[in-house]
Amino acid sequence: MSAEYATFGLAPATRPGEILAGGDHRAHRDFVDFVVDGRPLLFRLSDLDAVSPLASDVPPAIFTEQVRALLLEAAAPLAGGRYVIYGCPECADLACGAVTAVIERAGEDFVWRDFAWQTGDHADLELNGYRGIGPFRFRGAEYRAALGSLLDGVAAGRRRVLLIGARVAVLARLAAALRTVGVGAEITGDAADVPADELRTYGAVVFGPAVGADERAAVRAAFGRAGADVAYVDGLAPIVPLLVAQTEHALDRSPADRRRLTGLTAAGGGAEVEVASPCRVQLTAYRVDRLHRTRVHPVFDGVLEAGRHRVPLDAGAVKGESFVVARTAGSVLAAAVRR
Repeated sequence: MSAEYATFGLAPATRPGEILAGGDHRAHRDFVDFVVDGRPLLFRLSDLDAVSPLASDVPPAIFTEQVRALLLEAAAPLAGGRYVIYGCPECADLACGAVTAVIERAGEDFVWRDFAWQTGDHADLELNGYRGIGPFRFRGAEYRAALGSLLDGVAAGRRRVLLIGARVAVLARLAAALRTVGVGAEITGDAADVPADELRTYGAVVFGPAVGADERAAVRAAFGRAGADVAYVDGLAPIVPLLVAQTEHALDRSPADRRRLTGLTAAGGGAEVEVASPCRVQLTAYRVDRLHRTRVHPVFDGVLEAGRHRVPLDAGAVKGESFVVARTAGSVLAAAVRR
């Protein structure tokens, strides 16, 4: 192995989500990529659709385990001292295939070698080895400092939400939808047994409409004991796009005077939309019909000048219990249609 050193660093990366023609979707995944000699390691693997194990939507305890494994503070998860470097962005199942490598110490340094595409318990270097990639020898201090900074960041909080409700199927669809827009989500019945360190990593808690007052109070108390500053979202209805909009708004901690979309109300035959500067606004109405199916009605899509605007609402779009969502670049608001 060459005695030359490679530099090691980290950089944010994204695997963008996408709605496919048949209605399925590719999950949006934000993750931390490995930068070797100033270039993302993923770029060396031609056209590979994969993410590192350091993804923003994994629970903090698992994220911490992944970092500590790369620091060799835990046993290798695969035979032969091999670690997953990149895995499937949809399910992280080894059966889908993963890029693995041996990680070992050489004195104070760390070495990544024998990169391979692996789909089972053992890697076949002759058949599936990545020739020409590695070995890489990293200076220990540089390597530990880069990965250690991620452990510091776990306690600082990320775009993650805790979903609490009685309708697990709705929460599962909501969690999947949130991940497509880069928000990590976990589902639980309550927060009593969640460690305080983990509670502090959430930016918001979303309550389903069926969650009672006592349950909400218990959750708030748990976050209060943990010293966690989170936003609480009371779900307006079991409509996934509506709940996504409410969650995105709750996670927006930007100053109010820097937001383009500043107001939304709806009543009777119109919605009042207020914007701070000229921008494109999309307004959509949602309702649940008698068969509990979600009905979606596009209302408006166009550029509005700064100020308050009234947008007519078709009576068929907002009959019964209905809601409207307004979106513009970087801002979203949701409101119930008042009668």
